[in-house]
Amino acid sequence: MPTRYGRSPWIDQFPKSRVPTYPKHRGSSPSDVVVIGGGLTGCATAYAFAAAGIKVALFEADRVGRGASGAATGWICEEPGAGFVALEKRLGLRSSRYIWQTWRRAALDFAALIRRLDIKAYLEPAPSIHLANADLAPFKREHKARRDAGLDATLINARAVSAEAGTEASVAIRLRDGSIADPYRINVGLAAAAADRGAQIYEGSPVKKVTFTRKFADVHTDGGVVRTHRVIVATGIPTPLYKSLIRHFWLKNRFLTLTEPVPAKTRQRLGSRIPVVVDAAQPPHAIRWVDGERLLVAGADADAVPARLRDKALVQRTGQLMYELSTIYPDISGVMPAYGWDTSYALTAESVPYIGPHRNFPHHLFAFGDSSQGITGAYLASRLFLRHHTGEATPLDEASFGFTR
Repeated sequence: MPTRYGRSPWIDQFPKSRVPTYPKHRGSSPSDVVVIGGGLTGCATAYAFAAAGIKVALFEADRVGRGASGAATGWICEEPGAGFVALEKRLGLRSSRYIWQTWRRAALDFAALIRRLDIKAYLEPAPSIHLANADLAPFKREHKARRDAGLDATLINARAVSAEAGTEASVAIRLRDGSIADPYRINVGLAAAAADRGAQIYEGSPVKKVTFTRKFADVHTDGGVVRTHRVIVATGIPTPLYKSLIRHFWLKNRFLTLTEPVPAKTRQRLGSRIPVVVDAAQPPHAIRWVDGERLLVAGADADAVPARLRDKALVQRTGQLMYELSTIYPDISGVMPAYGWDTSYALTAESVPYIGPHRNFPHHLFAFGDSSQGITGAYLASRLFLRHHTGEATPLDEASFGFTR
């Protein structure tokens, strides 16, 4: 079968008869909280607020889960998209340690929530193995800094790397608390759980304008105006409504490829097929198994690709990723790509998202800039949003994730 370009396998393989639908927005009923964006962050947030007994309405411009979330890797990673040494230099030890500890806790709690809600997303534990490059000195500094900060960072030797990851490296760091799952199924499961708890969810309802006074905000759609005391923007990248915030970010594309099934004899030579493997490239590749027989590789990040060049870029980057995957796993040479697609993200100076308020936008909370390879940041943002809204946010939340850090 020819490679399917520009299509996420998670969405493509989801039964069409089971795709949920939600109404377009009509009317002007007020809501305590309005969430803009129906991806993982938006739906996790809608669920968190609804479960806390807060009246919440979510507005999705297109279909729930069909944007960047439905094109994600599905890795619930336990570390942010930044090295600890680099982060400590920019933010200091206290904030850096807090970011890493909070991210790990969010990974564990996110997986627990998926299980508790009984979302059928093929959730599996997935320790990750982070390979060293030829220059071991920076790698050893990174390992020592994490250990000195009290963070989990188990060093494993070449034999263990070969047995677990099926590739070669003189040394690697193993982390044990990650998981993998189908991100689209998580997304629609969270939306359903939020709706069950009273959240109002609207599809095909782009927000056209948000106006605000000192006391409230009005959220305008084609179908009406909703008055609220809190607007949560969970779009990942600043939309035209908030174009003044673009200056904080570099807009990027990440490319992903899913192979055809790897032959059984080849799979036997590729380690335990349990861990997520992250190499030492800049930016790194993240590699994981899907259904125990296909390899998914994400990487080849580039500046945002113009729409007119996207089709060409997908073909080129899919070929590049397959070549780069074969340098890590030479035995898969000859296996063809089944899917090649991309997703967009916003990169911050520290490679850590901004989650929280911005002084220029009263009543607003934002989640922009998650550049990690995983989806943990979506759940983390939902918890930080709830803490901000209820007045329980800590100074470390602002120092670590705020726009003023």
